[in-house]
Amino acid sequence: MRAWRVGPSGDPGNPGSPGVRSQLVVGEIPKPDPGPGEVLVRVHAAGVTTAELGWHPTTHTKAGATRVSAVPGHEFSGVVAAVGPGTTGVAAGQPVYGMNDWFDDGATADYCITRPEWIAPKPPRLTHAEAASVPIGALTAWQGLFDRAQLRAGERVLVHGGSGAVGIYAVLFARRHGARVVATASARNEEFLLRLGCERVIDYKTGRFEESVKGIDVVFDTVGGKTLERSWGVLAPNGRLVTIASDGEGTRDERTKKAFFIVEPRREQLVVIADLIEAREIQPVVDAVAPFTQAGAAYAGEIKERLGRGKVVVKVTC
Repeated sequence: MRAWRVGPSGDPGNPGSPGVRSQLVVGEIPKPDPGPGEVLVRVHAAGVTTAELGWHPTTHTKAGATRVSAVPGHEFSGVVAAVGPGTTGVAAGQPVYGMNDWFDDGATADYCITRPEWIAPKPPRLTHAEAASVPIGALTAWQGLFDRAQLRAGERVLVHGGSGAVGIYAVLFARRHGARVVATASARNEEFLLRLGCERVIDYKTGRFEESVKGIDVVFDTVGGKTLERSWGVLAPNGRLVTIASDGEGTRDERTKKAFFIVEPRREQLVVIADLIEAREIQPVVDAVAPFTQAGAAYAGEIKERLGRGKVVVKVTC
């Protein structure tokens, strides 16, 4: 089967080389077979998370050894091609969307392996490209706001990176839950975020959010760095901060360690999210759809025809 993989050790794109951007190469690899409790998905579209190429599960095995030639893209939409022995809850031919394990080969390929508890029926009204843009962003926002921050109606939320693939869902879910939302974003996305329900949008290029917002109950950070550091000062006395920025994973700062989390694939949440999509309470935002042949360019950020918000998706099937 066709697959895009991280360049092997020794290539200019070696993911283990500090300061060097990982590059992808395309080729043929064996089609996987589903084992007990596993599902084989014929991938129709896969979401692109560019930062993934430098993440620990991409560059290392679960045992900690160096990993090479990983297939990226751990969110997808497609059709169940086969199920392994003892697998229940899904059947061949069923359209599904969801995620798979970060240490497994991803979905920027014709097929990928996942598990029934990590996928759900694809929202019928969405195309596969639209559905593939949903799982990581929506699950991350849901888990950050509700599982981690325990968001309550009437609270004030600050979303950093409000027009991004995760930030959009954080805005939508917080507003739907009855929260008041402020977001940071570029000026070109101000009107878009106001339409989503933000009370205010702060241009991160020209304004300093900490000078105009205080008493925030929940900060949802997708940016990290100085933005994260400056966010502690805007929290209310009982305020909570959650962050998904990759620089939070290896931090020594105890506050950031507690605030940082990595999304987990959960079928029950994907089902709820699909119901909200079908009810038109939320709508995915696809930044651009790249053909399979351009997956390398998509991960390198070289797709030119983009909205500048939402998720880039690779269309795997013709």
